[in-house]
Amino acid sequence: MLQRIILLCIILVFMACQSNKPTQPTSERILDTIPEFLADSAYLILKNQCEFGPRTLGSDAHEKCGQYIVREFERFGCKTSLQKATFTRYDGKKFEGYNIIAQTDSKAQKRIMICTHWDSRPWCDADFDSTKWHQPVLAANDGASGVGVMIELARILQEKPLSYGVDFVCFDAEDMGTPMWENSTTDNADTWCLGSQYWANHPHNNSISFAILLDMVGGKGATFYQEGYSLRYAPHIVNKVWNIAAQTGYRDFFPTEKGGFITDDHVPMNITAKIPTIDIIPYYPMLSNAFGPVWHTSQDNMENISPLTLKAVGQTLIQFLYTEQTHDN
Repeated sequence: MLQRIILLCIILVFMACQSNKPTQPTSERILDTIPEFLADSAYLILKNQCEFGPRTLGSDAHEKCGQYIVREFERFGCKTSLQKATFTRYDGKKFEGYNIIAQTDSKAQKRIMICTHWDSRPWCDADFDSTKWHQPVLAANDGASGVGVMIELARILQEKPLSYGVDFVCFDAEDMGTPMWENSTTDNADTWCLGSQYWANHPHNNSISFAILLDMVGGKGATFYQEGYSLRYAPHIVNKVWNIAAQTGYRDFFPTEKGGFITDDHVPMNITAKIPTIDIIPYYPMLSNAFGPVWHTSQDNMENISPLTLKAVGQTLIQFLYTEQTHDN
């Protein structure tokens, strides 16, 4: 009899422990099923762009790389279109260019946008060697990295579609702003981000809920502080992305400290198009050049690209996209 009582007590204690055992949150169970972002794939797409050479407007490399980007998005099931425009440089010279638009599930009502720029800066005007100031930037990080991440995202979304649509937009003519050697009085924000300025006045889609801009997301030693305009216009998206980065194990890449206010493609998105948009862009507070040592120099090449940085940004975005899907349920 005593043995039975002891056995019964053991069973009751075990059952109580089981009933009090915390269950895994639903969101964490869902996150466990999220696909892996392949940094090597993004790296290869980045490298392929650089092999065309600097993608400055009017160059053969610009045209061939644009065709390559369109083919890659189409290869992964996106519906593509070109938004052609005439861009006027700071000095009055005009260039023909185009924004590249690629959509997943183009009929979906809910849509978010991920964007970057794909052109190269015409001048290495921040180079330590003044003899290189008039050479174009290869722009491995400052241009090709964002495209590489987005096309890898498109590949994943083709394999495991979302319940909503994603619009990938590659802005042209972002980096044609006034060079450093010009008189500072001629430099103003309007000379930069010409492709996104055009898009903001002629959006291809009026149902974008919010947007995420990628700029220089493949550099060695990059850390992505919370950019000022992003916090002003879309703080809720900043909080979501940075929290997911921490959950995914990339807190060191996404510190919660505030960065500066940066003139970038997200500014016309927020101010003109009225679409809440954040900017994932590196910030180097300890350097005189806050955008990093290779920004707008001849050193922005494949040697200074890190697959670890591509992975941190790409996996955070994948986690974010599929987590955002659960909010509809």
